[in-house]
Amino acid sequence: MNLFNKRAAQRIAFVSLMLAAIVAPVAWLISTESAEGEVVSLAMEESKRILRYSEALELTGPAAKEKAAKAVTTLSGGIFDIAELYDHSGEKLSESHTDLGIEVESQLPEHIKPAYMSSSYESLQIRHQWVLRVFIPLRTVEDGDITGYFEGVRIVPDWQRREIHTAAVKMALIACLASVLCGAAIYPIVVQLSADNTQKTIEVLDSHISMMAALGRAIAKRDSDTGAHNYRVAWIAARIGEEMGLTGSNMQALIAGSFLHDVGKIAIPDAILLKPGPLDDWEMSVMRTHVGQGVEIVKGMGWLDGAHEVVAGHHEKWDGSGYPKQQAGDSIPLAARIFALADVFDALSSKRPYKTAIPFDAVIDILRKDTGTHFDPRVMFAFERVADEIREKLHHASEADARALLEAQIRKHFTI
Repeated sequence: MNLFNKRAAQRIAFVSLMLAAIVAPVAWLISTESAEGEVVSLAMEESKRILRYSEALELTGPAAKEKAAKAVTTLSGGIFDIAELYDHSGEKLSESHTDLGIEVESQLPEHIKPAYMSSSYESLQIRHQWVLRVFIPLRTVEDGDITGYFEGVRIVPDWQRREIHTAAVKMALIACLASVLCGAAIYPIVVQLSADNTQKTIEVLDSHISMMAALGRAIAKRDSDTGAHNYRVAWIAARIGEEMGLTGSNMQALIAGSFLHDVGKIAIPDAILLKPGPLDDWEMSVMRTHVGQGVEIVKGMGWLDGAHEVVAGHHEKWDGSGYPKQQAGDSIPLAARIFALADVFDALSSKRPYKTAIPFDAVIDILRKDTGTHFDPRVMFAFERVADEIREKLHHASEADARALLEAQIRKHFTI
């Protein structure tokens, strides 16, 4: 299991367990309240049926108390442990209790004289007993005038409490299982989507590398170079950047900018770009426009947009004597400062048609001498820590070797 799949599994499992922890009590509560509501509804319906059978829905006239007594006796012996009937004005006509009802009656909260318009109930806990108390206004016809009031108290028996509790626990477990199964079902989908996204990312990255390589080859062709310089200097800059802690978009900008630092030379006329001898002042001024030309090329090119810092600042110097803006010190972007040192190191260390390669120790001495004027001392300090590695890997490296080194860095810092 790769790192992403492991993290995805851990996070999905965590979320599933959190959902289970939240949903289970809610499911338990809903199930309990639903069962409670069913018990109350059954009690209300059954009490109305018995009251109708006992002709106690209309508690008026001389026989009202007799009807009420008959009805409450029937009700207290079956569904309810306490049954009370009131006339339409709220005066009590009759009541009846079971032995359990007598035990809890004194513990029941007092209530005002009946005058309610709709049925309701309350759930109470008395002496470790679950007590349901219902309040029902009586009518002979639906939506008719109130003819009396029935109030009943049911002490839920232990067997019924156990059934409700068991049903609630089952519902909570089902909710937990559903949360876990959802997480298990989502995991392979997330992994598949991640794999698809990774493949698309690789394809896009490959196209980016190809585009950057094509631009690099175009620059090399214009400048009569093999292109190896671009690969080497971009890799050297990346190693210095890593040593200085660059990551993410900052590292990506450094690599792309280092590889394409001279892209603006595409716009320089051949007569100046390929002139074998020294350039005069006017020709040099034209040559220096390659910096601005390069910025225009890379700016706004999506993933290459960050390269403009190196392209714009790779000829600036630490003491402000560079061009085109004569920036100095930290006003020069860090990526440009890193590249400037990498560029000079490679230029001095490499064999060219017009010069031989300078020995490594002599190159280091030159770079140290120019530190504080041309180069940022902090960049030089970081470079010296990786200089031996750079010499070892590039000493006999071909263009293909340099390209492989750079591509490894690109895949390391650009791949998600």
